[in-house]
Amino acid sequence: MERRFNLIKSDFEKHEKRVLPRFPFCYLTFKSDDNSRVYEVKDISHTGMQISLKDDNQDFSPESILKGSIHWLGSNLDVTGTVKWSTANRLGVEFVKRREILDNVKSFLTTKEIVKRLKPLHKVEGGLEIPPRLKYWLRSDGPVEIFVWQHGDGEVSKVQVLYLDVFVEWEDGVGLKTGRILSKRNVDSPLLTEDEWVFNLDAYTDAEKLTKVKDLIQIVPTDLLPREAQTFLVRQLS
Repeated sequence: MERRFNLIKSDFEKHEKRVLPRFPFCYLTFKSDDNSRVYEVKDISHTGMQISLKDDNQDFSPESILKGSIHWLGSNLDVTGTVKWSTANRLGVEFVKRREILDNVKSFLTTKEIVKRLKPLHKVEGGLEIPPRLKYWLRSDGPVEIFVWQHGDGEVSKVQVLYLDVFVEWEDGVGLKTGRILSKRNVDSPLLTEDEWVFNLDAYTDAEKLTKVKDLIQIVPTDLLPREAQTFLVRQLS
């Protein structure tokens, strides 16, 4: 079990991987104007998104234009993007760099809107496999995931936050790391549903990334993350 959550070094300098639990349901979707298909938004930032279909998808080639609407629990956003890469069932899309589109994306993905949709997956009962040392797991579909791991005695051992394209990690005895999310893919596992994330780590901790994550944690409702846990996390990220 432990191997799944340890650091896995890649062949590239400052690139690192993490294998983390994946929640099997996503309420953040994209509907294409071209083929009316509904895609799951696997990852999203202010500049682009990664979308997925369960069945085969070869409708779009790299540099083709993709138009449609993002839907998220009652909110809708019309976007236009350029396909940057494609696989059998995934597309990497960069939003067209028009001010109106990018401003609308930022408004759609404000911290307050993201926090409103956070779910405490560590409290979900029935059918969800939770790793034994995962103390808190908060998820807001594509934009945010917060993992808080614990030692055997219950003390916090590691904190990992994925916030749009930002990655922040604190580990007991190791310290802080910050970076940018590069990609993620599904991992086949007989025990857990997982994703493999690839990050480009900063040579030095990035104060701006830390501030973004601290600001996020500080407005999480206490029924999702207890106040003492918030205080601890903010202190470790300072």
